[in-house]
Amino acid sequence: MPLSELSSLDPVNLTNCDREPIHIPGLIQPHGLLMVLSEPGLEIQQISDNTEIWLGLLPQTCLGKSLTNFFESQQVAAIQACLQGSFEQMNPLRLQVRGSVATIAFNGILHRSVQNKIILELEPADSSEEKNFFHFYQLTRGTLTQIQKTTTLQELCRLIVTEVRNLTQFDRVMIYQFDAEGAGTVIAEHRADNIESYLGLHYPDSDIPKQAKHLYSQNWLRLIPDIDYQPAKILTQATATSEVENPENPVENLKNSPIEAATDPSLDLSFSVLRSVSPIHIEYLRNMGVQASMSISLMKGGKLWGLIACHHYTTRFIPYEIRTVCEFLGQVTSLELAAKEDNENLDYKVQLKSLQSQFMDALIQAEDFTEALLQESARLLNLVGAEGAAICTNGHLTLVGNTPTEAEIYELLDWLQDKFENYLFVTDSLATIYPAATPFKAVGSGLLALSITKIQQNNVLWFRPEILQKVNWAGNPDKPGRLEEDGTLTLFPRKSFALWQETVQLKSLPWLPCELEGAIELRNAIVGIILRKVDELALLNLELERSNSELDAFAYIASHDLKEPLRGIHNYATFLLEDYGDVLESAGVSKLETLVRLTKRMEDLINALLHFSRLGRQDLDFQSISLNELVEAVTEVIQMSLKGEAVEIRIPRSLPMIRGDRILIEEVLINLVGNGLKYNDASEKWVEVNFLEEDCPPAPVADEVSKPPLKTFYVRDNGIGIPEKHLDTIFRIFKRLHPPSKYRGGTGAGLTIVKKIVERHGGTVWVESSPGEGSTFYFTLPV
Repeated sequence: MPLSELSSLDPVNLTNCDREPIHIPGLIQPHGLLMVLSEPGLEIQQISDNTEIWLGLLPQTCLGKSLTNFFESQQVAAIQACLQGSFEQMNPLRLQVRGSVATIAFNGILHRSVQNKIILELEPADSSEEKNFFHFYQLTRGTLTQIQKTTTLQELCRLIVTEVRNLTQFDRVMIYQFDAEGAGTVIAEHRADNIESYLGLHYPDSDIPKQAKHLYSQNWLRLIPDIDYQPAKILTQATATSEVENPENPVENLKNSPIEAATDPSLDLSFSVLRSVSPIHIEYLRNMGVQASMSISLMKGGKLWGLIACHHYTTRFIPYEIRTVCEFLGQVTSLELAAKEDNENLDYKVQLKSLQSQFMDALIQAEDFTEALLQESARLLNLVGAEGAAICTNGHLTLVGNTPTEAEIYELLDWLQDKFENYLFVTDSLATIYPAATPFKAVGSGLLALSITKIQQNNVLWFRPEILQKVNWAGNPDKPGRLEEDGTLTLFPRKSFALWQETVQLKSLPWLPCELEGAIELRNAIVGIILRKVDELALLNLELERSNSELDAFAYIASHDLKEPLRGIHNYATFLLEDYGDVLESAGVSKLETLVRLTKRMEDLINALLHFSRLGRQDLDFQSISLNELVEAVTEVIQMSLKGEAVEIRIPRSLPMIRGDRILIEEVLINLVGNGLKYNDASEKWVEVNFLEEDCPPAPVADEVSKPPLKTFYVRDNGIGIPEKHLDTIFRIFKRLHPPSKYRGGTGAGLTIVKKIVERHGGTVWVESSPGEGSTFYFTLPV
């Protein structure tokens, strides 16, 4: 449920804190001031009721007044400028606030609420010189250097708790990691010598309700200097008066005509640093003996991964500058989490990756995936660290290792039908969500299920046995409760945090991300086998049909009717030149030379036609191709043919691997890159080879079940461009836009051959161009 929908009027079902609207308490902690400002006038619409303590002014006298009554004009301008930029970059603002007696230095923290209201919070600032970037650098330099040297998650966490405690001098600093169910475990700790350790203790999910976790994910840092604080109410205007202010005496304005005020509990304080704390959380801290606390959020992949939790057993206020450093360290730690977790169990991951590679190599070459899986049964289990597996193909079961019975597995498969997410279903406690699994907990407490095809219900299931586990809780995780008159249960924060052990049943060892990757790779390999069979049959039919039609159309015309008489014309013209060239007039010699040249061009056209016809008949040698290497080879060929001409062939980034016929794809690149440099009048000629990020689905072809995904590549140049009227015809065979004598001639078959090769690979080709602005040829190929 979104926080905006929470209400104190909602019925309590299980716990009295899980639905508490903690983002709208209507109160703040009193170690600072809060103002809600109008826009654009920056008048105070709401204010905390502790202004008399900090400024010597009643809050009623401040409501409705402009900030110019409190700040110098340049500081008001700074606040207005902050509203136009990024709050995170501008905060905190160093502000001098005029009180009734003196001017007080504050740190100003400005933000917009969820309701788009401007909120200005003021915390007392150190009156000494303002800290600058170099001070911040000195505080963080050593820690950042040490972070770079850590290799494991444990090393990183131990370092961070030590550094945060050195900065803040809290009695205890812990890193608290959430598991998949929301429960937390203390995985690192640095503490004073005279207090007990919490390291290794578990805390139930209910200790930090869902709405609190939501706020932690929005705010990097939360401070409670003293749990015994008296909260300050947030007042708003009840009635307004129109008093004429005296611009020459703003403090006097504040003493005149106070406005009637009322509290407003609806103000959203989700992003407030002063937001008041839930009474239940205060009681929780008091039960732990904690007087002050600070929490720094740790995020991974946009989700709350854990907290740096700081406890002190007397009151403790941390200045904004030190909190900023702690928040920065929390952000750096968050960025490091993924890399450090990847280093966990590194030896096992390397071993698993090697096993996966060997298994996939054997599987890819197989004709029948079920037979291949059975032949590699030991590897099938080791692939994900399982002790049993079941292979289901078209309703038939094959069991490997320690598994439930066939009858139990068939019932499990029926239950699993709608449970897959991205082809996987994973649990380390099957019986808790599928009670029928309890009888076979000894072999199947953990389940990793892989869906290969849904219609035919082809699946692979892996099983893990129950492992009894001892969990150390910080007190009994079941909160004490009271049954109310309406039958609901009200729960209270537990009062004891003494070690409480629980024996966890019906659970297996958890499945690791690297093991899930192995399952997905297996599915990809099996699907590849299925698709390969379908493609082989479809391609055979298409190739036969295409070859027959093209062979009949081109072979007879090109090889028999055209080439033989053309060769005779060429030979006789050559003989005439050799035998009678010295007796013929120059005009006659010129005509014979033209005849020889035209017959040579005709022969080139026929050869191009023959090459085009063969493209439809020859078998394609599909293989994995490194496009980077292929473009480099093409570049060498073209640069040699240009004989030192200054050209640039650009490859802005690494190109992906593709599948295709290497010789034919090379011909595509030679044609497109060569044309980009050939039809180019620029002083500095260049051609760029690149690709678009998104994949595109293959075009549907009759009688083909599926084809591999396609990626769009392009060759862009700064050449002469192509008029729009010719864009639809340039792929027609022998279509030339220039006389043979211009741009080094040519047959006009190059782009036609490019189109044929791309289509043979299941792709398409098209062009975008404007005269004088160059051309971009797009083509799709299977990845």
